[in-house]
This record gives sequence, structure tokens and C-alpha cells, in this order.
Amino acid sequence: MLSLHDCQVIINKKLLELDLPAHPANLYDPIRYMLDLEAKRLRPSLVLMGCNVFSDEVQLAVYPALAIEVFHNFTLMHDDIMDQSAMRRKRPSVHAKWNQNVAILSGDAMLIKAYDLLSHTSASHMPQILDVFNQTALQVCEGQQYDMDYEESLTVSRDDYIRMVQYKTAVLLAASLKIGALLGGADESQSDCLYEFGKNIGIAFQLQDDLLDVFADPAVFGKVTGNDIVSNKKTILLIEALNLASGKNREVLLDWISRKQFNRNEKIRVIKSIYRELQLEEWVTGKVRYYHELAVDSLNYLQAEASRKSELLAFSDYLMNRKK
Repeated sequence: MLSLHDCQVIINKKLLELDLPAHPANLYDPIRYMLDLEAKRLRPSLVLMGCNVFSDEVQLAVYPALAIEVFHNFTLMHDDIMDQSAMRRKRPSVHAKWNQNVAILSGDAMLIKAYDLLSHTSASHMPQILDVFNQTALQVCEGQQYDMDYEESLTVSRDDYIRMVQYKTAVLLAASLKIGALLGGADESQSDCLYEFGKNIGIAFQLQDDLLDVFADPAVFGKVTGNDIVSNKKTILLIEALNLASGKNREVLLDWISRKQFNRNEKIRVIKSIYRELQLEEWVTGKVRYYHELAVDSLNYLQAEASRKSELLAFSDYLMNRKK
């Protein structure tokens, strides 16, 4: 079985070989720049790993894996514009380095390139793969819209948030595994097992992200914590705090959320203390564990040798125990 690292090496090598013209430079240079940013390549690696569960011919899945990675980076390029984010992976985002119009057009070109890479799929698999890809692409857009809708709302429910996370983050991990499984020869029911694994791991991954931004050790995390608190980002922690806090805690929470000018460190300290008083770190940790267990349970229905599932189990443990 290929490990996550093995798959990452394959994907990084193939991305360097990607055929992108030199001109017009302002269309293709931003694409090269975006794909060159430091990244874990989790999604394309999952395509290869999903294929490898059922077949040793992982080369069948390389082009669809690249399609997934190019599509993912297209969404990030456009997300940065919508979020007005000047940084991406510790470097200037595309719209900050060039301009917004360049980022929009280069993103559009990336989406087209993703479909071009997907077209290398065998004719026998194309209808299934295209159906999964298209459905997932629309769900990612829906997830982004939910995220934007929730920015100004104080009444987002837990279920609303989980749906948003599922669409914006988890379905692409799930689809990556399902596409790989189908290319490896899995039938619909078996590929759906991997889809469920990816979906639940994706939800656990995002909830873990929410926790790390607030409670991680900055020295290990590799960046400043508390950014979500400062920006009033609707994480599972803030949503639960808004739903649970009462009396003085609720007054203080709403006051800090409404402030336009504030001391960053003081805001983080106060809201973090409210989270702790509401025992939200423990509660969210339990939710991460719950979705992780759902993911692992789905592998029990996978009709493959234990050795073929081992790397997926290792991947799920890596996500559960990560500190950054």
C-alpha cells in the first residue's frame, strides 16, 4: 500500500510536469504561483490511496487526482478574494500579489484546467467520475455560500454549521476517495464506504482546526493563535458559545463581537475564558472523536484486506492527533 507520503511525492512530481503555457503570463503565472505554495496535497493523495485500496494500478488515478488538486486551489484563489484575505500559506494571496481581476480570471482558467485533466479518465469510468466531480463542485460552492450567509448571523445552529463544513470542506475529501475507489474497480457500495470515511474525517478535520486556532500551543502550531476569535469567524466554538452563554457571559461575548476597535490579546483572553467556562474545548474534542469513530466504522464495511485499509487508518489517526 502507498503511504500518504508516497502519494504526496507522486502528486508533487506530476504537478511540476503540468503543461501550462508561458503566455499570457498574467493568466498562467498566478496558477503556477498558487500550485507552488506549500501544501499537504491531502485531496489528490486520497484519490491515489482510494484507488490503491482496490488496485495496484494507481497510475489510472493520477490525472483525476491532479484535477482534484487544481480544482481545490481554484476554490482557494476565489475564496481569498471573497474573504479579502491578503495571505495564503504564509505568502501573499494571488489577488494581493497581482490584482482581483487577475485572480478571478486565473481561477476560472484553473477550473477549466481541472476539467481538462479529468478528461484523461477512461471512457468507461468517465460518466461516474464526472457525476461525482460535478456534484461535489456544486456542494463546495453551496458550502461557501452558507459560510458567507452565516457571517452576519447570530443564530447559526450546530446543524447549520456541520452542513456548511460538510459541503465546504468534507465532500471534497470524500469525493477524492470515491473517485479513486471507482478508478480502482470498486462498485458503488464499496466506493460509498470510502465516501463516508472521507466525509466524516473531513468534518472531524475542520472541527479540529477550530480547536487548534484557539487552544493550540503557538510554538507547535507554527502561527499565531486566536485569529478566528479576532475576526468573529463562525466556528463551532463561537456558535456553541452564542447558543449556550447566558447572563453576564452573553453580554460580554456580544460586546466583544460588536466592537470595531479593540485590543487583540485582550479579546482573545476574554473570549477564550468564556469558552473554557462553557467547557467547549472538551465538548468539541468529543465531537472530533465522534466523527473520527464514524469514519473508522465505515471502513468495517469495506471488503478489502486489512493491509489495504491500514494507510487510511494511519491517515485518520494523523488527522486526529495533529497539533498544527
